[in-house]
Amino acid sequence: MAGGLSAGDALLEAKILDAVRLCEKTYQPRFAGFLDEREAGIAQRAARREGFSRFLLWGGHEDAERVMFGAFPDYYGDPEPSEFPLCAVTVRYRACDSLTHRDFLGSFLAAGITRASLGDILVGEGRSVVFVREEIADFLLGQISKIGRVGVKLSRGAEEPLPQGRGFQHISAVIASSRLDCAVAACCGLSREKAASLINSGAVLLCHEEILSASAPVAEGDKLSVRGKGRYVVDRVGPPTKKGRLSFQARKYL
Repeated sequence: MAGGLSAGDALLEAKILDAVRLCEKTYQPRFAGFLDEREAGIAQRAARREGFSRFLLWGGHEDAERVMFGAFPDYYGDPEPSEFPLCAVTVRYRACDSLTHRDFLGSFLAAGITRASLGDILVGEGRSVVFVREEIADFLLGQISKIGRVGVKLSRGAEEPLPQGRGFQHISAVIASSRLDCAVAACCGLSREKAASLINSGAVLLCHEEILSASAPVAEGDKLSVRGKGRYVVDRVGPPTKKGRLSFQARKYL
């Protein structure tokens, strides 16, 4: 391993740096992924070490667990999700047919589709939505007629609301401040001291990045991952209560 990275992580970092350098050389957006949460953190750190900040992580919907990395040139203005080469594919089947995330993933991989070409798979009753790289969408539409033993029909696009996928557990609490240790304590049902210990040990990711400061600020829309505890989306921080504390709402991925 070089620089503390595994061979796989070093290859990912090289791909991210290639995307950044090609973006700067050609003045065109460049993309990599899909990436899981840990890989997204590696991508962000690699880009920032290169002194590059014009990137965006996007997976096709606001709560995406798997995301693509997009590097954008200076003239582009604010990076836009619409620029990403991904699309949603809707899979329909009888509501009485029970399919799981594993069923979908197994069928796609068996068809020769790589994991990096697949984003989130949101499984619902009679309708599921999968986010894929644009380049494989037509292949999916032409090749996939069954998931496991269940007959399915595929079409481009997805209607709102999206299937919930794994679903969420809602969390409500009152916290002392918008510090990371307060948010982790509320999400995980821990004391602030225990939460701070987890943060200091590198067990907490904030928006895909390892954060070692318990005082780091947390904002609405931020994503938290706590090793051994779960993954969370922060929905609300505030307003202040009469005693000066903050109401706090989050969701835990199930």
